[in-house]
Amino acid sequence: MAGRFTAPTGRRAAAVPALCAALALALPPAAVAGAATRADDGPRTVQLSRKEAGKGGSITVTGRGWRPKALLTLLICGQNMIGGTNSCANGDGRAVTTDAHGAFRRGLPVAEPPKPCPCVVHVATVTGEPAAADAAFKVAGHPVAPLPDERAGGRLTVLAPPRLTGSSGLLTWFGAPPQRELTVTVGNLGSAPAKDPVFTVGTSHGVLAPEWEEQQWRGTVPAGKKAEVRLPVELAAGAHGDYLVSLKYGDKVLVEQPWGVGRPWGVTLFWVLLCLVIPMAVFRIGMAIVDRVRPRRTAGTAATRGTTPAGGSAALPWFTPDTAPSTTTSTERPTSKGSA
Repeated sequence: MAGRFTAPTGRRAAAVPALCAALALALPPAAVAGAATRADDGPRTVQLSRKEAGKGGSITVTGRGWRPKALLTLLICGQNMIGGTNSCANGDGRAVTTDAHGAFRRGLPVAEPPKPCPCVVHVATVTGEPAAADAAFKVAGHPVAPLPDERAGGRLTVLAPPRLTGSSGLLTWFGAPPQRELTVTVGNLGSAPAKDPVFTVGTSHGVLAPEWEEQQWRGTVPAGKKAEVRLPVELAAGAHGDYLVSLKYGDKVLVEQPWGVGRPWGVTLFWVLLCLVIPMAVFRIGMAIVDRVRPRRTAGTAATRGTTPAGGSAALPWFTPDTAPSTTTSTERPTSKGSA
């Protein structure tokens, strides 16, 4: 009957173990090790050689169940890392790469984190699929304080460099508000999903403090998963120069992205044209007013001013008709007395 399996009997049954043994000897050791690794896959674990140590000491961190050949970071963090890596001693962290079985072993110097204990040793992946695990640790001599309330909706962190997408149009060239879209890839390191998280976007120019604005992203980031978040960013009208775009989640600054905004040369061109057109218009209006208010020339006005009236002869300006020298007066010299 098709599809029916019949158990081997007799010699065939005895040959099955021998065949399996031969296959095991024929397989390469890497394949056998890979099969064993897959069979032993389990939850990610982090173990510490010591549960308590003081500043200046060192501990050994080991782990299993991680992704093979994955790059991990090891940090000592305060407040159970509720505030993200801002609560960790980042300057004293270490990096390690897992082996082909997903295991690692690495020494870690003990440093005091910037936040009080309870403290943890935080292990997280740097690239690829995000994964993290914590192990409780006590830093001897470090202050201890009650844990703050963890923000509801998971614990988000940035997994990739941010990007500002978009371009300026013609209206921006004439002073319209520059606009961009901030794109970040975030991962949820918490145990609860982050549903419709509220981010705070800030923009700053030079030494001025950022101007913050809350924006709610519509979506859900499941625990241990990642998502791409896109948020609009807008500056004031006429803004130009070097700006800095910041993104916060709760009290934690996730990213800071520089933004160089070009000068709105259309506004400059408008003012230059305005400075040329207005003086010319004022000059033309003034000339038109002068032309209207000045007196018109008439024939009598022209004769009074010594100009030649139409059809007449010109008169000298410094003689009047009755004082002009006579043309009939003799010009001969008078003879002296007693002359012939």
